[in-house]
Amino acid sequence: MFNGNQLRAEIVRAGMTQKQVAESIGITPNTFSVKINSGTFGLDEAEKMIKLLGIQNPGAIFFGQQ
Repeated sequence: MFNGNQLRAEIVRAGMTQKQVAESIGITPNTFSVKINSGTFGLDEAEKMIKLLGIQNPGAIFFGQQ
């Protein structure tokens, strides 16, 4: 299950804002907000964020168990 709070923490750790991440992966900040709250990022978007943010354990964010 998607962990939005952990993704938010990774964004802060990387010294970025959600707006910057949204623009970097090619979506609007509003769309990013909707997706982070609903957990509906596409695989291509997740891959871009993993690289952009240097996420070491993407499974815990995008495929973790609840």
